[in-house]
Amino acid sequence: MENPFEIINQRLDRIEFLLEKINSNIERNTSKSNYPEIMGINQLTEYLNLSKTYIYQLTRTRCIPHSKKGNKLYFDKEVVTKWVLENKISTQEEIEQKTDKYLLKKGLNLKVGL
Repeated sequence: MENPFEIINQRLDRIEFLLEKINSNIERNTSKSNYPEIMGINQLTEYLNLSKTYIYQLTRTRCIPHSKKGNKLYFDKEVVTKWVLENKISTQEEIEQKTDKYLLKKGLNLKVGL
């Protein structure tokens, strides 16, 4: 029979290992929050992982929210994050739910079960 103290020590070691792993993941994920509220083009390319050329194209076509002061482009982190999330593509399930909701609203329950 194993010593209960050894079992406890093994479990504590495992918990300690997992906590260290969680902390390293948190540190890695919070690196995005290290960006300032107002970013320049270089910071934005790093933040969004997009090329400068593509960001310039988005600003030229007025697709991405930005400000310009002189020759410098500025991007509000919060506004850009909202802009990225606005362009969410619906999953097949979300589309089906919207379709069902629309059909029920119109009184046309045409969904055929398999």
